Amino acid sequence: MMKGLAREIVLVDANKKSADGEILDLGHGIPSMGSANIYHGDYADCKDSDLIIISAGRGRKPNETRLDMAAGNLTIMKEILQNLSEHYNKGIIVLITNPVDIISHKAIEWTGLPFGKVFGTGCLLDSSRFIRAIADHLEVNTELVNAMVVGEHGDSQVPLWSKVTIAGFPIKDYCKAHKISFTEEDKAAIASKVKTMGADIIDTKGKTHFGIATCVASLADAILNGRTTIATVCTTLEGEYGVSDITVSVPCIVTNNGVEKRLTNGWDEKEIELFRDSANKLKDVLETVDID
Repeated sequence: MMKGLAREIVLVDANKKSADGEILDLGHGIPSMGSANIYHGDYADCKDSDLIIISAGRGRKPNETRLDMAAGNLTIMKEILQNLSEHYNKGIIVLITNPVDIISHKAIEWTGLPFGKVFGTGCLLDSSRFIRAIADHLEVNTELVNAMVVGEHGDSQVPLWSKVTIAGFPIKDYCKAHKISFTEEDKAAIASKVKTMGADIIDTKGKTHFGIATCVASLADAILNGRTTIATVCTTLEGEYGVSDITVSVPCIVTNNGVEKRLTNGWDEKEIELFRDSANKLKDVLETVDID
């Protein structure tokens, strides 16, 4: 709404009272910061939508991993997609619900839509957090940092240190030139911080809101306005880095067609090994979930 990305926004929620409250609150914002028509609706309103964002599911509790929510949230997602299927005729479906890799894998399977039409936000938020943590360590503006996280949106995520650049320079060279500590211990501390940021926020305020909202707004801009972007989102791999038949995050080109292409860009051997371990971990979880 604030970025003016949509003419019409429909909130579909089993709790109509809650949705009505959100609509009232949104409608009280400064008019010049958003003029979209926002209202409460039902699944029938998904017809002719350009973008469908699904965030429904129970939240993560303190000391719980995202994977602990798999069975419960898959049951919720299956019901939502069954209701949606009666009215769906177009549009990109973006999934936020955790564990987003597992949820996206089954959603892609259940919908049967062409490649790229259904995908999850995956490690886009982790990549944003990675950039923030690097910028804080180097004491630079985040706009100078280019960095990505791949793999699971969770504990086995993989920061691509080999691809991190600062103002266009490899981070190792930048740190050496500016006499900034960049040891293996520094890297491990930053990676650990990124991995636990979500849990830290949940421990303090109960759930995450704003970080993921900015990620979704960025994807919405690419999809609704055709502003091509590269983002680490999750789709079902088909052999990239030796991984297939599992949905996990790699850098992707996102356009108004959804995910248009997955990118392979020469990670180092250790990163590829960790990425495969992350994918195998998700495969193991899928085998324990009995929802078809």
